[in-house]
Amino acid sequence: MRSINYLVKANEESQRIDFFISSKEKSLSRNRIKNLILKEKIKLNNEIIKNPSKKVNCGDKVNLQIPKPKDTFLKPYSYSLEIIYEDNDILIINKPSGIIMHPGAGNYDKTIVNALVHYDKNSLSNIGDELRPGIVHRIDKNTSGLVVIAKNNQAHENLSKQFSEHTILREYQLLIWGKLRPSKGQIITFITRSSKNRQLMEVSRSKGKKAITNYKTLEVFENEYTPTLSLVECKLETGRTHQIRVHMNYKGNSIVGDDKYKKKYKKLKNIDLKIQNSISNLTRQFLHAKTLGFMHPKNNKKMYFSSNLPPDLNNILEMLRNTNK
Repeated sequence: MRSINYLVKANEESQRIDFFISSKEKSLSRNRIKNLILKEKIKLNNEIIKNPSKKVNCGDKVNLQIPKPKDTFLKPYSYSLEIIYEDNDILIINKPSGIIMHPGAGNYDKTIVNALVHYDKNSLSNIGDELRPGIVHRIDKNTSGLVVIAKNNQAHENLSKQFSEHTILREYQLLIWGKLRPSKGQIITFITRSSKNRQLMEVSRSKGKKAITNYKTLEVFENEYTPTLSLVECKLETGRTHQIRVHMNYKGNSIVGDDKYKKKYKKLKNIDLKIQNSISNLTRQFLHAKTLGFMHPKNNKKMYFSSNLPPDLNNILEMLRNTNK
């Protein structure tokens, strides 16, 4: 356990306590500071603080306790990771659909984390949740694409800070029902947990977390042999749970293959049988984390990675393009 003490100066008066600590400890992300507050590791004038928005006053004494990282006891999972890049600080993996990122209810041993433990259990950050070593961000089970993994705590803190400051480049490709109007733009809403189903998220007018998605239509498929479908690129400014899926559903254009966020569409007639079967047999949402860009946590070099659509998604696109000629 590392203990750090601060004295609030006159020019720091009325700051939120999480902002105050963030200004002192540049290596700690805002999210990490918030978690330390929630775990009762921060005191203000010898009293435990539970509210990150608590204001500090001149002369206040702030104590920060940074606990020693917990050891993880996770079962290794022999799973072939597609590693795009690796150095002493980070791993970039291309996650397939069908596997979740970390252990949780119902699945504690066949996840990306368990596969990482099998790959190299001694080279993963351990400052977060003990069930999530190395995990800085996540993509859904049935979403494929690029994910960055932190191999040490310094890299984890640095990358977390970049995510919290929204400086990470994240671009997704997706196939949606219908056409977006306008064909490109920005969606800004609040996203909160659904009041009807706690496993889902929904757009809210007044509560939840602010979510920003920039989108543009890349291709539209529309003729007598195919339903109207659009290939779309989404660039995230924030990374809320199910953000793209919720925002597309909010626009009335749910993602093809999404079994949770979907609109009811009219029964399709006279559709090319191959396309109909390919879409009907899709066991995942047509959503792929294609591009990832950030500053390297150690040398500050700009890193940029891109991945191709997996075969099951690319085959549908090729069929749509062929019938669209």
